[in-house]
Amino acid sequence: MKEKFPGFRPGLAILQVGNRDDSNLYINMKLKAAAEVMPKLLVLKCIASLNGDPAVHGFIVQLPLDSDKPINTEKITNAVAPEKDVDGLSSINAGKLSRGDLGDCFIPCTPKGCMELIRQTGIQVAGKRAVVVGRSKIVGAPMHDLLLWNHATVTTCHSKTSTLAEEVGKADILVVAAGKAEMVKGEWIKPGAIVIDCGINHVPDSTKASGKRVVGDVAYSTAKEKASYITPVPGGVGPMTVAMLMQVRGQIETAGHLYICLWGMLEHNTLPTKSDIEISQSCIPKPIDQVAREVGLLPDEVELYGQTKAKVHLSALKRLKNQPDGKYVVVTGITPTPLGEGKSTTTVGLVQALGAHLHQNVFACVRQPSQGPTFGIKGGAAGGGYCQITPMEEFNLHLTGDIHAITAANNLVAAAVDARIFHELTQTDQALYNRLVPSVSGVRKFSDIQIRRLQKLGINKTDPMALTKEEVNLFVRLDIDPGTITWQRVLDTNDRFLRKITIGQSPTEKGFSRMAQFDITVSSEIMAVLALSDGLDDMKKRLGRMVVASSKRGEPVTTDDLGVTGALAVLMRDAVKPNLMQTLEGTPVFVHAGPFANIAHGNSSVLADKIALKLVGKEGFVVTEAGFGADIGMEKFFNIKCRYSGLRPHVVVLVATVRALKMHGGGPAVTAGVPLPKEYMEENLQLLARGCSNLNKQIQNARMFGVPVVVAVNAFKTDTKAELALVVQMAKEAGAFDAVECTHWAEGGKGAVALAQAVQRASQAPSNFRFLYNVELPVIDKIRLIAQQIYGASDIELLPEAQEKVTLYTKQGFGNLPICMAKTHLSLSHDPEQKGAPAGFILPIRDIRASVGAGFLYPLVGTMSTMPGLPTRPCFYDIDLDPVSGEVNGLF
Repeated sequence: MKEKFPGFRPGLAILQVGNRDDSNLYINMKLKAAAEVMPKLLVLKCIASLNGDPAVHGFIVQLPLDSDKPINTEKITNAVAPEKDVDGLSSINAGKLSRGDLGDCFIPCTPKGCMELIRQTGIQVAGKRAVVVGRSKIVGAPMHDLLLWNHATVTTCHSKTSTLAEEVGKADILVVAAGKAEMVKGEWIKPGAIVIDCGINHVPDSTKASGKRVVGDVAYSTAKEKASYITPVPGGVGPMTVAMLMQVRGQIETAGHLYICLWGMLEHNTLPTKSDIEISQSCIPKPIDQVAREVGLLPDEVELYGQTKAKVHLSALKRLKNQPDGKYVVVTGITPTPLGEGKSTTTVGLVQALGAHLHQNVFACVRQPSQGPTFGIKGGAAGGGYCQITPMEEFNLHLTGDIHAITAANNLVAAAVDARIFHELTQTDQALYNRLVPSVSGVRKFSDIQIRRLQKLGINKTDPMALTKEEVNLFVRLDIDPGTITWQRVLDTNDRFLRKITIGQSPTEKGFSRMAQFDITVSSEIMAVLALSDGLDDMKKRLGRMVVASSKRGEPVTTDDLGVTGALAVLMRDAVKPNLMQTLEGTPVFVHAGPFANIAHGNSSVLADKIALKLVGKEGFVVTEAGFGADIGMEKFFNIKCRYSGLRPHVVVLVATVRALKMHGGGPAVTAGVPLPKEYMEENLQLLARGCSNLNKQIQNARMFGVPVVVAVNAFKTDTKAELALVVQMAKEAGAFDAVECTHWAEGGKGAVALAQAVQRASQAPSNFRFLYNVELPVIDKIRLIAQQIYGASDIELLPEAQEKVTLYTKQGFGNLPICMAKTHLSLSHDPEQKGAPAGFILPIRDIRASVGAGFLYPLVGTMSTMPGLPTRPCFYDIDLDPVSGEVNGLF
């Protein structure tokens, strides 16, 4: 087992209720209290915890021997998971034993030990007459079943059997477990019989110092003269019982926190004829607590949000820290087109293929979609066809409230910025100080965050009365320059009329108005912080480092300076926990974080990936998705996310479609709601071959990082065999490890099995992962490397505003941050009209901004919209709620 699972260690737990030493009066009192209280309050909870602990492969429950308030043993034994019931006393294990399913159940240790003792004598049990004296569920009844299924002829007797002596005299094999001292007499025993005495009884004996001695259920002194074999008491059955107990048994394949899920949630044999939401609603998902158990999470690590989603506590990562990581796969795509490539659908299809069809441990890790596109023009983002995360309406709406928490936290910062400017403009230094450090019962005290501000200012004082006037001025005056404020308010709704607004119009603001704007919530730096944090402490530090503006002296003003860091951490304390869901075929999914893929890095959370990699184990797979094309999402995944997480990818899956490649080859423009031009509906190998230049460039981009690439050709019914074959051929010629045609949208995981097998093979290939640049390089050099190596530009051009920011950020100490390029996703260049693989262009950088808390600088290439607008006919026209069933209709 250790060779197969290096971290494996067999785990046997013993849950002892009360204390079994009856000689101590004090202990007896505790025992009686335990008998009354424990089953109601603690025992069942402990059993549930042990049931869910993958490190425990079996456990036994020791109940009090005597109590005036007996415990409901049946309830307790049946609470134990059958696969961990070492005692073998649950109704399921007892039932399997009585049916003869000896290889599929736990056999109680004492009867199993008795059978081993019988075998050690060399007797052939088959055909022999066996008598069992005693009918308890612990020994007598299972002993009868074991002998019977080993082909003996079995009679069960007990204390009220009138012909007990006669029946005992017929036995070739005699097992006595009646619990009565020397009940079976030696003269009853058939000469040459094998006698197994399970009894442990105390009888008076004046010759012993203790005044008593131990005897069995059989009169040993006379029985040993007639039996060919007889077990002594004590020292006979007891040691063999212990030996049987220590045999590792049960779901050994789940050792080391690996899991075996129950796949196959949705069966289908035809192409999808329903909408995505109808397909999703036709599937009955597993209860999410079952999914959590299957993946090896403990009950106290899971926080349920209804039946289909849950939060996973970060304590799971700490518990699993010594578990080896699984294989790390990132799904990206060619440069996107309006025709769609299906990255999310491919991500889901791949994990369904790996899990439900190839029976590998696997997790998908994806971003949470914004409500803006859901009600705007894009619709849902749960995948499509028979490759979806389910329930898709819960995935696309609210989920567990993470985006709302970010909205609240972001807007608290925005309110704090404007309030601080207002109060500084309307109060003296001393008035500000008196309010910032108020006197409570005659005592002034700095809060922890104020102590940090003092230290930042070089003021090493903790007594509020000890500050000089100059120090008070430095402490109370952030002196924010309104023209440098970069922090905006957010809303998770597409609202074009909030792109530019005037705030402070109320008379109560005393004329201190300014121009501002709203962004969509997922563009907030707090979302990027959430995605890149590796724990609560790291998240809190990142939240505190966020820069909201500069002072009039040119110094960065942070959320820590505003005093709001602790409050932000409180608002985000639940959002930091990954959300557990599942696919249509029951494979597990973490849905966590959803940063923009242009002004941020466009990847799901580091925490979700880290927990998933531990849960799947060394041979398992974690498949995560990067936003937009490989030149944006994948590049940022490698250079930003992997840099901060320390994780190293094994495989890149690059998604392409024939239709999208034709557009890159010069195919006509596509308009939403208008039928596709014939170029996309008919075979056109020449157009397709030209478009493969984009595929080739993105393969090169992935290989630049030293990771093998598998191309997933997402097939549509209009694609011809020749077209699909051409893409596969050209992908391999461009250096892809493999290229595979996929039909997962129509067939679910079955349609991505070939892709999954290719990914398995690629994960075993040599991977020499490397970053594109060293963060110590000057800002301009890092930008130039990305532009030339990834986009194909000949050089970059920094406009004056961008040049000023390079100087400013370098002076402020932010020059060593990685680069997060903000450019159009529709072209490798800065011009969305340039399809294919343009080269030799000059990439203009019009501005550079800093997400210091998240930990990157983002140069702006062109104009980036951070607040989408609603189209003439938004998706919400089709979305409705059935008031009778409560079902959501028309979401996608």
